[in-house]
Amino acid sequence: MTGEGSGRGSVGRVAERQARVAEYVLEKGSVGIKDLTDLFGVSLITIHRDLDELERQGLLRKLRGHVTAQPTSRFDSSVRYRLRTATAEKEALARSAAAQVRPGDSVILDESTTALMAARLLPEKSPITVITNFVMAMNELHGLRGVDLIMLGGEYLPALEAFGGAVCEASLSVVRADVVLMSTSAVSDCFALHQDQEIMRGKRAMMNSAKRRILLVDHTKFDKVALHRLAHLSDFDLVIVDAKVSEAQIQELQENEIPFEIASL
Repeated sequence: MTGEGSGRGSVGRVAERQARVAEYVLEKGSVGIKDLTDLFGVSLITIHRDLDELERQGLLRKLRGHVTAQPTSRFDSSVRYRLRTATAEKEALARSAAAQVRPGDSVILDESTTALMAARLLPEKSPITVITNFVMAMNELHGLRGVDLIMLGGEYLPALEAFGGAVCEASLSVVRADVVLMSTSAVSDCFALHQDQEIMRGKRAMMNSAKRRILLVDHTKFDKVALHRLAHLSDFDLVIVDAKVSEAQIQELQENEIPFEIASL
């Protein structure tokens, strides 16, 4: 045993382990609690403490003998969690997305962490205009030379660190951008799905305000379930996926004539 549960481990190591536990459960979907003790080399008491904290954050759900990462609105809305999952894949998607943007373009970014990674690359395309409801993207881009930033207002959503609601949607109705870069909660049967209806409405408004629509989805989003249909994948001009998507998922995209690109890791 590592002794993490005894109090000798630092707060930083505990947080890092909890992040690894959460990412592992998300990847697997459902995991036995005893299996986690073996995998992470900690006691049953320690892993229960980790899982209690992750459940408190809304990241996982503890059930009898196992833990699950099935999507819920709270789970999907956790920026704190999404920032630390599938980071290499999201960076690859962001690079491919940035390659679709030209100097002088106006770009809408949603509140996804994948779009945030794309935001970090957009100054290379300056002069550029960025329109976003995501406070984290604003913090990345404000004050940079060659970047004109338009912040969408509305109701502030703390879990997302973003603005939404009717005011945000109304703001989008008076702009017309060259491209929107966005992500979503899940993809199933060639539909982009989202767990939160209000967030989904904002994403649809973004789609309606852009000439080109680009969806960025890493492999963890495929064959997952979320409550609401955002759009069929054919409604996007390009779907960018990472290299870990399965052959069956690629075949499904091809059979449905979905324009897609695989981002190299």
